[in-house]
Amino acid sequence: MLLVLSEEHNEHLGSFLVRIVGESGRIAVQFLKKGSNPKIYEGAARKLNVWSGSVQHGLEGLMYLLTESCKLTISEEDFQDSVLVLGFSEELTELLLQLYLENRKEIRQILSKPAPSLPHYHSLEWRLDVQLSSRPLRHQLKPTVTLKLHLEDGAGRSARVLQTDPATLQHLIDELERALAELKSSHCRRILRNIQ
Repeated sequence: MLLVLSEEHNEHLGSFLVRIVGESGRIAVQFLKKGSNPKIYEGAARKLNVWSGSVQHGLEGLMYLLTESCKLTISEEDFQDSVLVLGFSEELTELLLQLYLENRKEIRQILSKPAPSLPHYHSLEWRLDVQLSSRPLRHQLKPTVTLKLHLEDGAGRSARVLQTDPATLQHLIDELERALAELKSSHCRRILRNIQ
């Protein structure tokens, strides 16, 4: 299976990679782990005496080449053929192949990690307040449910305070129970089994 890159990616890779393949490969893998950093673009541009935008485009092109190759689990021969089709020299092709082979396991691990973890339920405190009357309305009954939802994420715990009336709370409970019942259906279990 050959990897097909657009003309724009080809230009970004070609102009930049010829100069510094090894260093840009290390930076590209680091960007995949931690995200991009404009300061590194500027530092590399100063060293190469080029515009920082060309460094950014080159690194993004290299990251795209590596991630797409890893997503499709391209073999060594297919990777070489894909890069040769782009018109790079054999020396550059060998350097890119070496970079791909050294980092493909790590890149696949990075790509397989789920999205950042969202806060999840830890505990719940609740209180029921009832306003029996007020000056203008002496025989009024106004119940309010106050919920303190404790959430946990990788960094620690946080709390959210919510306030609602019993009718809205009952509607929310009904919807959540309906969603749980749907999750237990055979159709949903079949889909979940195929996803995993």
